[in-house]
This record gives sequence, C-alpha cells and structure tokens, in this order.
Amino acid sequence: MQALRPWTAEGPAERAAAHGILPRQAIARLARDGAIAADDGIADDQLQPASLDLRLGPRAHRIRASFLPAAGEAMADKVARVRLHTIDLSEGAVLETGCVYLVPLMERLALPAHLSASTNPKSSTGRLDVFTRVIADGSGGFDFAPPGYRGPLAVEISPRTFPVLVRAGSRLSQVRFRTGHAVIDDAALAELHRASPLAVPDAVIKDGMNLSIDLKPEAGPVGYRAKRHTGVIDVDRRDALATADFWDPIEASDGRLILDPDEFYILMSREAVSIPPAFAAEMVPFDPLVGEFRVHYAGFFDPGFGHGPGQAARAVLEVRSREVPFILEHGQVVARLAYERMAQVPDIVYGASLTSHYQGQALKLSKHFRS
Repeated sequence: MQALRPWTAEGPAERAAAHGILPRQAIARLARDGAIAADDGIADDQLQPASLDLRLGPRAHRIRASFLPAAGEAMADKVARVRLHTIDLSEGAVLETGCVYLVPLMERLALPAHLSASTNPKSSTGRLDVFTRVIADGSGGFDFAPPGYRGPLAVEISPRTFPVLVRAGSRLSQVRFRTGHAVIDDAALAELHRASPLAVPDAVIKDGMNLSIDLKPEAGPVGYRAKRHTGVIDVDRRDALATADFWDPIEASDGRLILDPDEFYILMSREAVSIPPAFAAEMVPFDPLVGEFRVHYAGFFDPGFGHGPGQAARAVLEVRSREVPFILEHGQVVARLAYERMAQVPDIVYGASLTSHYQGQALKLSKHFRS
C-alpha cells in the first residue's frame, strides 16, 4: 500500500491543518490506496463530508451478552464462545429488542502509522434507540482503531425500543479518520465563535460549547416519547412510517419534564448550532458525574451542519433515563460540543451540495417517519 502523506494546503481557501479529521476527498484517497477496502469496493455514496458509512455484512451472530475482546485477542475466538446462533442477512432479518447481535462489517482497514479511526452510530440509528458500537480486532476498546490498525471490523447491535429490519449493506454506523490531536481548546473556540457565531441565541463555552434543553418551544411539542410493542422499522426505508404508530408527542407547558426510567425520548437543544466547514464537532456528556440520564447515542456533527444563512439547526437529543425518575427543566445544560479541526475543508460540506434530512432541523424524528 502506498504511504499516505499528511495533508498540505493546495490553495488559500483550503485552510489545511497539521492535525485534524480527514475530509471526504482524503477518505476517498484512502480507499483508492487500499487503506479502506471491501470485497465489492467502496461506493461513492458511502462518503460523507468527514466520515464513511459502514455496511453490515451478510451474517449476524446472536450472542449471549455484549463483550469486549482483550487487547490482542481475536474477535473470532471470543465470538465462538458467546454465539447462540447465526442469522443470514442476505435477504433481510429482524433484530429483536433486548437482544445483542454481532455483525462483521464489509469494510476492513489497513491504516498508515499516523492515522487512527473512531466510529459512532449514524444519526438515524441513534434516533431509533438502536445501540451500536464498533469493535476492531484485538483493539481492547469500543469505537476506536489505533494508528496503523490492520484488520476487520464488526458492529455490536442492540435494539432497545423498536425491532428493526436490516440486511447486508444496511448502514448503521460511520467511521472517521484522525491524524494527531484535533480538539480545539476553549480559547480557540471562543475566537472561532467571535469570527463565526457557533450558537444562537448565545454560546456558553466551558470545556467545549454547552448545550441546554428546550422545553418551551414557540410551537409544537417539546419532544416525543417512544411507544412500546410497535411494528418493525426497516432501517433502509425513508418516509415510510406514520409517527403516531411509534411515538407519543410530549407537552410541557411549565418548562419541566419528568423522565420515566427505561423510556426513550427525542428532545432538542435550546441553542441552534453551527459547524463551520473547517471544523467538525462531537457531542459529549457535560458532566460524567451526572448519571441519572443518557443524552446522546449518535453525536457527530459534520462540517457545514447548521452553517450558512437560514441553516442554523438545533441539536436533536436522544435521551434515556436510568434507574430513577428525573426532572429536566428548560435551559438545563445536558451536553456539550467538542469542536475539532478538519485536516482540510471537505470538497462537499453538509447541507450545501449534499442533500440531508437533518439540515436546518428543529425537533425532528429519524428519516424513516413521514414528515
């Protein structure tokens, strides 16, 4: 495989950085050079502004419980000890709630020594309350492949609320590639906000940009609560389902909402956020000591998200309470955005030349539901 050179500027508009997340055109080059491969090749529509969609392979293993291979331990050896049975995905199969599945992915990696990879669920996956995390063979951790990693990838899938229909080629997760340290500190983030506002009506910057909950919207419900005992959701079908069959709208006229244990909610941030094209962002817990609820499953924001006139977009929050009921109040800080530099501005940014279901969004369900 040809060694990859760190990105360098090719023109004044491209604002290259020594460290950062690789853009779409760099990911395409990785595929051409064999650092990303699949038996049937990498499709153009897998390429996103700062990530690559990962595809399910033709088999799913129903396993007894989640597991993490120890560092240096082969995934296949662990699967052989915990597998209950294997499911053929070539014609599609239903993954049931409360079960854990491990699916080898079509893509495999042969990364150069300076490049690492990290993964997360796609936005639509998180909004369906489908818990996923990717395992790299022998890496000793979830959702991460170390620099120079060579080997297969598999995804652990556990539907929490809705049974889902998947098939070989379905895309539930995405991978991004990083060289060096990409996260910017608060001083750089404040400077970026002064040059290009990152949040409306305001931006509170403390260990990243804080996000608070909106429980007093100007119109419509404050969120949705998932119904139980619903029909199956086909993850590959857009605009196919009636919202009322799967969700109950929530009203909270007093600006308060009690989260019930083990219920799943779709809520939104009070702030409309903007991600400039030379940056990406990831949603992270604002305080790991607050353990009463989980705020996000899929928290990666592409370059260009919410950026541009009339495009500012709320962050949609996937919320699940834990063991006890918990009160959320309007304006309460629930998460924060960590901004990261791109190694180069993507040749296509989110929402500009790339059609997206979520650009300019307010409170919005996944793409599977009719507007």
